[in-house]
Amino acid sequence: MPLNVDWAGVFPAVPTQFKQDLSLDLPATQAHVEALLDSGIHGLIMLGTIGENCSLTLDEKVQVLKATAEVNRGRVPLLNGVAEFTTRAACETSQAAEAAGVDGLMVMPAMVYNSDRRETVQHFRSVAASTALPIMCYNNPPVYRVDITPEMFQDLADVENIVCIKEASGNVPRVTDLFNRLGDRYLIFSGLDDVALECIMLGCTGWISGLVDAFPQENRMMWDAAIAGDYPRALEIYRWYMPMLHFDSHPKLVQYIKVACAEMGFGTETVRPPRLELVGEEREQILKIIRDSAATRPSAG
Repeated sequence: MPLNVDWAGVFPAVPTQFKQDLSLDLPATQAHVEALLDSGIHGLIMLGTIGENCSLTLDEKVQVLKATAEVNRGRVPLLNGVAEFTTRAACETSQAAEAAGVDGLMVMPAMVYNSDRRETVQHFRSVAASTALPIMCYNNPPVYRVDITPEMFQDLADVENIVCIKEASGNVPRVTDLFNRLGDRYLIFSGLDDVALECIMLGCTGWISGLVDAFPQENRMMWDAAIAGDYPRALEIYRWYMPMLHFDSHPKLVQYIKVACAEMGFGTETVRPPRLELVGEEREQILKIIRDSAATRPSAG
């Protein structure tokens, strides 16, 4: 039997804040987490793609997780992103995160190498065996080039602590394919902002969101309307939100979302190379979308 977890709702993929010298800014990261918690989010994802996982050392990752746990105080589930080049490193990161006090893991396929079905399944089996924590498998083939198919999840169905799927392929019919093949074996979360409402309507019980980091109140309004079955209201907010939600499927999603956060008073635009902060016309275009959206945001009620 799979582990029983209560993961549901909106889980922000939280940015990691850096000082101007590119060292960790733990107080700023904690302040953003606190603001998100105050807004009523349902869980936290630290050190995912938006958290610049691959740009931090293992020691830095542990520092971020301990700082987040200190602020969270068990209020919502705290998950750590696991994105490593090798299975062994993914196991070591998972064990370090468990020791740091997280409640679960969001595990990606091994980075760079495009593993086949047997290799992908073995990667997740190995990581799951290295920890007692419940695991969310992160499927994002447009970015990470490995598609964790419904057949692979069927292969993994006997692994008790693999409990959830983050479906971020952008292929909306995949959600129904997962339910049809796997029933209720796994929790299924929407993992891409600009198909979130469709995925919620198809039965996803959670949403890993990036733009919630900048617009937590509006994000919560859309989620609540959708869960209540008030689809006209949810669609009204979704249409307002969509120009920014498209940021989440862009190669520069980290920079775009950090600009949105900074514009709305949460942290700074600073990123670690090879990413660079936006400049010139590109930055102005993104700022215009954010500012136009902020000026026309939907009202509560």
